Amino acid sequence: MTADSSAHSARRAWLGILARADAGLLHQHLSQTDPLPSFVHLRQPEVGLTMVRGRVGAEGEGFNLIEATLTRASIVDDEGHTGHAYVLGRDEARAVAIARLDAALQSDIRHAALMASVVDPLAAIEAQRRAAIEARAAGTEVRFFTMATGR
Repeated sequence: MTADSSAHSARRAWLGILARADAGLLHQHLSQTDPLPSFVHLRQPEVGLTMVRGRVGAEGEGFNLIEATLTRASIVDDEGHTGHAYVLGRDEARAVAIARLDAALQSDIRHAALMASVVDPLAAIEAQRRAAIEARAAGTEVRFFTMATGR
């Protein structure tokens, strides 16, 4: 894996965590950090629709499932880093905050501190939430006994 592709994977991971995070928690963690650099909009926040696609059996042929509301924003900060955000829903402030964080996380100076104070705690909250959902789902598991296999 090249350094460029690993940096792309890391950016993809933090953008996913930020996009899935609760807006209140995101702003709460962000308020506890040093101020982010000033910025200008490359693209004003826009609300639109996107087509969500599904796959039969998670591997089969793709199909259009439903349209979802999406907000996007693009900024460039004073240090020259470009940040982008796409979030479900109509929260323009959240999209701008994520775009600003995306730009700031590309800075060698700010990266470690922002990962420790914003991204890692939000990732831990997401992991706890997923574990609770999986535990609840595991409680509904049904095991079938069949004569063919004897199991």
